[in-house]
Amino acid sequence: MKRLEGRVIAVTRPRERAQVAVDIITREGGEALLAPTLELVMSRTESLLELCQHAKNLDWIIFTSPASLQSLFQYCPDFKYDLHHDCRIAAIGPRTQRVLEEYGLKAELVPEDYTAEGLLKVMAPLNLEGKIIGIPRTFSARDVLPEGLRKMGAQVLLAEAYKSTIPHDLKPVQDLMEGILNDEVDAITFTSPLTVHNLFEIAANRKKELIDHLKSGKIMIIAIGPITGYAIQEYDLPYIAPSKYTVEAMLDKMMEEMN
Repeated sequence: MKRLEGRVIAVTRPRERAQVAVDIITREGGEALLAPTLELVMSRTESLLELCQHAKNLDWIIFTSPASLQSLFQYCPDFKYDLHHDCRIAAIGPRTQRVLEEYGLKAELVPEDYTAEGLLKVMAPLNLEGKIIGIPRTFSARDVLPEGLRKMGAQVLLAEAYKSTIPHDLKPVQDLMEGILNDEVDAITFTSPLTVHNLFEIAANRKKELIDHLKSGKIMIIAIGPITGYAIQEYDLPYIAPSKYTVEAMLDKMMEEMN
């Protein structure tokens, strides 16, 4: 028997990033309820164009998501050719690393812990004093990485490559909330703090009702890792998380707990 037979699993990550989760849930006999609480909007910002102009001066560039790559190469198609040949590259995790390779670049550093803290740990032994490090990302991301690098003596060039916003189409999230309140959902997956916070922001005056219902523990809540878990804890909700911070590991952990 398939492990998710008859189960409804909510996927709250952006639609363009949800396919892996949807495929696994469907393959295991479950129904994937796609309800993005987050929308990614590519942005041609001044800071991104400035980073492109500084390509030849960078000692390091760090990519923390596939979206940052997509935006950078959309608005700066010659970026990789403008990079100084000694520029070193880091990626936050294997998925970003794979997308990086699709653009013809190779990450020298990928931490075992796919977080900003993980990146800082692998970069700590390096001499970063005076090094210029570019980081294209969303400005809604945590400041842990740039602040940590600055403490190591680096000059950090942050560039807003995309915006993380509330989705324009709220109906899928509203349907998810109804499913939660009617116990028609077996589990909810969260892959970033914003996917959590946005759900309750969208809930508006139903926020308390939604939180109280989730506190019962009838519906399993799964975080991709501890940073997302901390966001769930802010609402005093129970959750589980895998030891490896990937979508595959998150869903494996969920299925282990269900069976």
